Amino acid sequence: MSIPQLLVHNAEDNVGVVVVEGLTAGTEMLCVVTHDNTDFTLTAKADVPIGHKIALSDLTEGDTITKYGEDIGKMVGPCEKGGHVHVHNLKTKRW
Repeated sequence: MSIPQLLVHNAEDNVGVVVVEGLTAGTEMLCVVTHDNTDFTLTAKADVPIGHKIALSDLTEGDTITKYGEDIGKMVGPCEKGGHVHVHNLKTKRW
């Protein structure tokens, strides 16, 4: 049994959360959807720190980001599938 590197909380989410230290670009991650315990693989396109998000599909400026099945913000820059989603390309809609 492999240990997941990325957790996706809800099937509707378009980002997952890195749950291991030292994730590097090129890693084929085991991704687990915690809502239903399904899994899939995805290749990391960047080095991403633990607790940061990874795009599950190509994202463009203006796209709504969904985590926990909830709207958590909008993209202010592009991100390719497997890329790092964080404050450099994602902002809250609150302000």
